[in-house]
Amino acid sequence: MPSDASRNGLVLPLLGLLVEQPSHAYGLTSRLRERYAHLPVTRSTVTSLLKALERSGLVASRQPERVGNRPPRTAYELTEAGMADFRRKVEAGLRDGQAASVDFIMAVAYASVLPAGDAASLLDARADRLDRELLPPERERPGGVPEAHMLEAAYWRTIVAAEIGWIRTLASRIRSHDIEWPAAPKEN
Repeated sequence: MPSDASRNGLVLPLLGLLVEQPSHAYGLTSRLRERYAHLPVTRSTVTSLLKALERSGLVASRQPERVGNRPPRTAYELTEAGMADFRRKVEAGLRDGQAASVDFIMAVAYASVLPAGDAASLLDARADRLDRELLPPERERPGGVPEAHMLEAAYWRTIVAAEIGWIRTLASRIRSHDIEWPAAPKEN
């Protein structure tokens, strides 16, 4: 785990699940595994992250509760500072995340925490940035290098171009209200 727990790749989805509802470490671990099978999730990591996020003031713990015969569990909820940090992380992931990255995927997963117009504008700006960074096919391969030695360049171009197209479609659908967009959650 990074020395700065807020840089852990599980923080964004963890905070996102707490936006949906307060929960305890076991419940959060289960929901993370169900929803994001591609992320490496352990209960000990989730517990450590929750404690670090609590020390940072981003989440607050509730009094431990016992349900049935189970041991008492401490539930956590997002604080006002946690919601503000979560929104900043979503904005940064939409705007700055690398193409085809987990950071971008997680930001998209929680884009609805932002007002629809803000999310669409961030997506448009991202598509514009990726368009500028995309090399034309003739510049993908240095002169004299056989195509067979640079197949990954064409692959990457295809992946980034597909992401750009998908982003532009998503932004358009958000703006046209083709996607039912919830009201942005209020600060706690």
